[in-house]
Amino acid sequence: MGAKIDTVDSRAKAKPRSEPYWVRLAGGCMLGYRKLTAASIGSWYARYRDPETGHRAKTSLGDFSALPPAQRYDAAKKEAEQWFAHLGRGGAVVSVTVRVACENYVKHVRTTKGDDTADDLQARFSRWVNDAPIGRVVIAKLSRRQVDAWRAGLAATPVVIDPHAEEPRTRPRAASSVNRDCAALRAALNYAHDVGDVTTDMAWRVALRPTKGADGRRTVYLDREQRRKLISCVNPDFVEFVKGMAHLPLRPGALAALTVGQFDKRHGVLSIGKDKAGQDRRIKLPKFTSEVLAKLATDKLPVAPLFAQASGKAWNKDAWKKPMKEAAAAAGLPPGTVLYTLRHSTITDLVIDGLDLLTVALLSGTSVEMIEKHYGHLREDHAAEALAKLVL
Repeated sequence: MGAKIDTVDSRAKAKPRSEPYWVRLAGGCMLGYRKLTAASIGSWYARYRDPETGHRAKTSLGDFSALPPAQRYDAAKKEAEQWFAHLGRGGAVVSVTVRVACENYVKHVRTTKGDDTADDLQARFSRWVNDAPIGRVVIAKLSRRQVDAWRAGLAATPVVIDPHAEEPRTRPRAASSVNRDCAALRAALNYAHDVGDVTTDMAWRVALRPTKGADGRRTVYLDREQRRKLISCVNPDFVEFVKGMAHLPLRPGALAALTVGQFDKRHGVLSIGKDKAGQDRRIKLPKFTSEVLAKLATDKLPVAPLFAQASGKAWNKDAWKKPMKEAAAAAGLPPGTVLYTLRHSTITDLVIDGLDLLTVALLSGTSVEMIEKHYGHLREDHAAEALAKLVL
């Protein structure tokens, strides 16, 4: 061992050397102190030996220069013991920050759910996590207080309505928006927990729970006549994409991601691939819709977007936002009408027309639970009709 390291005087008297001075805290658990020059304040290390495998691991704890010299040993000992406990529960040797945990999760999602979902997550983390104080926290040291502070800051950040105006207008951030951003971070931290970067989820298990009742039913519904009116007001470059939304209960991102190769013209089957629902699905199309898609696919390569802009590029949120807003205004549609309104409207019609909820869920790429939550009330008339048939 060579020297004591638990007092300021003992560390001051320790000779500079490249190998740390080690003291034993417990079986296989060592705390080390090293200084390379006589004037250096020194750095702290922890070393661990797995009692079952004999595997050794070492990590740097830092210099604790922000603390008075008399407090550095206790602080280093505490942090080393936390690391030992983390390893003892099967945690990873390498320390991972919240930002790195989010980056790792994006990579995982990109290979399992596709680029669209991964890009959305990456954008959320870039806005709210990467450069925030929480992003620099080692995930194994993350506390409930830090997660609560991050969520409070997120909720308090207003939404800029028109960033290009001389005096940008803002509105309070909706609880549903906070829920979505919290869900992204929660998923990243849960993944880190699954792969062993952290061995407990106590810091975020409660702190990132969604606010109940925030994601209420979508209230803007367009009947068939309103949808026809919208289509008549859409510019030619955008009209086929809007028709696609009116004929298929898909998310806008899923429709935009479709390629020509995903449409089987011979059998009239559309393969959706992985979107938010996280699984592949195939939709047998009616003759009219199949013929429309067949025209869109003509003379295009299999990798080309099925619904393309005039430039040949696939549609995306930035591209469709303005033309959709202009068309909705020209058609005199209710405030709050957006492209997603068409998905809500088509699902509503499927439910009202009596299609069973399981099939609706499969077509729309969501769970039966979500369909029941948002659309189950529309089946009340069907229930009443069924009960009426029981009258003797």
